[in-house]
Amino acid sequence: MARTRIQLLMAVAGIAAVFTATGCGAADMTKQSSPYANVGGAKSVTLSVQSWVGAQSNVAVAQYLLEHELGYRVDTVQVDEIPAWDALSQGRVDAILEDWGHPEQEQRYVKDKKLIVPGGGLGVTGHIGWWVPKYFADKHPDVLNWKNLNKYAKTFKTAESGGKGQLLDGSPSYVTNDKALVKNLKLNYQIVFSGSEAAQITQIKQFAKGKKPFLTYWYEPQWLFNQVPMVEVKLPKYTDKCANEGTKDPESIDCAYPTTPLQKYLNADFAKQGGKASAFLKKFHWTKDDQNEVSELIASKGMSAQDAAKKWVEAHPDVWKKWMP
Repeated sequence: MARTRIQLLMAVAGIAAVFTATGCGAADMTKQSSPYANVGGAKSVTLSVQSWVGAQSNVAVAQYLLEHELGYRVDTVQVDEIPAWDALSQGRVDAILEDWGHPEQEQRYVKDKKLIVPGGGLGVTGHIGWWVPKYFADKHPDVLNWKNLNKYAKTFKTAESGGKGQLLDGSPSYVTNDKALVKNLKLNYQIVFSGSEAAQITQIKQFAKGKKPFLTYWYEPQWLFNQVPMVEVKLPKYTDKCANEGTKDPESIDCAYPTTPLQKYLNADFAKQGGKASAFLKKFHWTKDDQNEVSELIASKGMSAQDAAKKWVEAHPDVWKKWMP
């Protein structure tokens, strides 16, 4: 997001070589080095893995192709959004493959210090918002206007929301505008944190199984829409003015989240000296459907990230061969 994207944490055991990070907070890799860093003669790449499954899918496919097609040794590290920029600027990681927009870090590291360079668009457009299940919106279409949310506060109340309507969020570590939105729009709601992306998905599925009403912070692209159709609640229209004021004072945000073309970023030295690896990562560009295909294999079908990547690679040579340097 603006960002303010939320780091949805995925309890997927499958990204190979991801450093251990608990569901609510990944390790700060700015204080650690890659185990493969400075290995004499090694063709190695270190990729940052954000904690939501779409980002894990990007890295899994990139890792598989770097290893099996280009002969690189790939190290992956899981790290929270802001520390990932710090790590990238210091060369602790070589690339971030899915960034939802961090104006302060872009100004500091890309424009001012020139330690990080844009790696091009990922090809996927991201959007965060508040969502209700389609089965509820079909019966109560006026819930899709934020001005009517207080009317449904009791309907969305849970044991955890303290007498108010529940707005289900992911982890407290995620960067969101939700607290400011609830306050500034004068909504009778309590944010309830599920703790991780996996926990949030489990809760949403439980609600859906019983056809119960719920209001949740969620985002696109996300494979869960294939299993639990949801409809977005229209918040006050996003404007540049609102965003600019929000950058200066996050507590002032009173508009919707933006729609964001997701971007890749590379360490500046790696971009120049990374050979075929950096050239490949710059060309890495796929669609929402591609990403969701891999994500669903991981998160819903129980595949390891590497097995899901292998399956996608074998099925889509027409896509990935265009990325080869």
